[in-house]
Amino acid sequence: MLLELHIENFAIIEKLVVSFEEGLTVFTGETGAGKSIIIDAIGLLAGGRGSSEYVRHGTKKAEIEALFEIDADHVVLSTLEQLGIDPNDHMLILNRQISNQGKSICRVNGKLVTLSNLKDIGHKLIDIHGQHEHQSLLNQDRHMALLDQFGGSKLAKVKSDYQLLYRHVSELYKEMMKFNQDEQKLAQRLDLLTYQINEINDAKLQIGEEEALIEEKRKLMNYEKVFQALQSSYESLNGEQKALDWLRQTMNHLETIQSLDQDLHRFYEAVSNSYYLLEENASSLRDYFDQMEYQPERLNQIEARLNEIHLLKRKYGQNIHEILAYYTRIKQEWEDLSNHDHKMEELTKDFNDHLLQLSDKGNILTKYRKRTANQLNKAINRELKDLYMENATFEVLIEQPLRLENFSDFQKDGIDKVTFLITTNPGEPLKPLAKVASGGELSRVMLAIKSNFKEVMGVTSIIFDEVDTGVSGRVAQAMAEKIYQLSKASQVFCITHLPQVAAMADHHLYISKDVSHNKRTKTQVHSLDQEQKVREIGRMISGVEMTDLTKQHAEELLSLASQMKNL
Repeated sequence: MLLELHIENFAIIEKLVVSFEEGLTVFTGETGAGKSIIIDAIGLLAGGRGSSEYVRHGTKKAEIEALFEIDADHVVLSTLEQLGIDPNDHMLILNRQISNQGKSICRVNGKLVTLSNLKDIGHKLIDIHGQHEHQSLLNQDRHMALLDQFGGSKLAKVKSDYQLLYRHVSELYKEMMKFNQDEQKLAQRLDLLTYQINEINDAKLQIGEEEALIEEKRKLMNYEKVFQALQSSYESLNGEQKALDWLRQTMNHLETIQSLDQDLHRFYEAVSNSYYLLEENASSLRDYFDQMEYQPERLNQIEARLNEIHLLKRKYGQNIHEILAYYTRIKQEWEDLSNHDHKMEELTKDFNDHLLQLSDKGNILTKYRKRTANQLNKAINRELKDLYMENATFEVLIEQPLRLENFSDFQKDGIDKVTFLITTNPGEPLKPLAKVASGGELSRVMLAIKSNFKEVMGVTSIIFDEVDTGVSGRVAQAMAEKIYQLSKASQVFCITHLPQVAAMADHHLYISKDVSHNKRTKTQVHSLDQEQKVREIGRMISGVEMTDLTKQHAEELLSLASQMKNL
């Protein structure tokens, strides 16, 4: 439940700290005193839309903070766990600041969160209903959610099973549509892949081929220079200059004297080794340049091949290795697309099989909804009679498509269309709420629905903002009793102008505004004791003047309320 609310520099509220307790708390006071502003502030903690207009004039920011106590099994705990927020001692502090520039900062237990996160948490703690909230009952799109909520955990499990399968079928449908979306594009893709595969395949690329061609090209381009250098080298060794002859003569002279001196033998060995080594290399040089042949056509072939490789690299990869890897990928894609009909047949069969299963689960969900609708009809009609709408009949209409043949016949929440119908006069046909119910009737219908949803709502606090507008007399008393009954299951706050509702309160807070010495308006909250409750309820009955009869009437209302509570 909401334990404490702190508001600072919000609209006409300069600073306000209010503590709350269990049960029914009512807010009363003069029009414009700030009752709805307090609810607006709480609404911002539930993720409501904020703006700089909320910031009190002359200040930099507005701040709202609330302390909640939550049960050990509260539905909000899973959300807190996902966000990494620790609910210390089952306490939760929601904080929101709005600057005069319109910027918003949200925190939960001191941790910064997004506005979306705050809204998700806030809606699990606070359920706010104002006069404008009646419009949600007129919105048919919300009727299915309300019915499913009333169905509790059993219906939720069946719905979850349906939704899980729906998501899978949806993915299959998207894949099937994507695979078959455009035959022309498919044909064009196949043509492109065929051309690329043939182009790479015809090139017969080899790993390392480009490097070898570049080396061969370099040699051919330097043929003349190499040939002349080799020929000159050979002539120097074994040509007219006969370097080897002079070296051989040197070797022969040293051979004749090597035995005369040990050092001379060493010279002979060195010269002899050099001679034979040079003779062998001279022979190799002659063989090498004898085999050399200038081939200008080969150079042209190499240039053409390198250009071909360069063009392929521009299209398919930075080197031959990448080109061949790309070739492998597109060949596999070509095979898949070439088998389009077979794959499409498999995909369609898989889709149709799962669509049939989805139809079965949708029908099971419909069965549970109809069962729940019968229960809800009985419960709300019983509540409506208690609220003096004896001639009213409420009914949940559940409709399905005539056929479930296409995926478009299914929705993520089932195959049903749910509409809340009502008739308020005997003999009149059932019609959608929006076409029948007046403002006061809508208030009672909403209260009848909430009275039956109190066990499944799961929220910590319920707030009613002048939902009793447009009713009086015995109807007002009946609504007061219904609101009190709700407070037994959840903490309830109610802004009201009805003395009957105020009399049922466990806690009565009076909202007033005061103009300070600096001519600024401030909102104040006072907790009323028994005598003050009598005076305030008397004011609500008769207006400004308080007569003995009015006081007696107020005391009687409080006495009747006390008796009803003790039943």
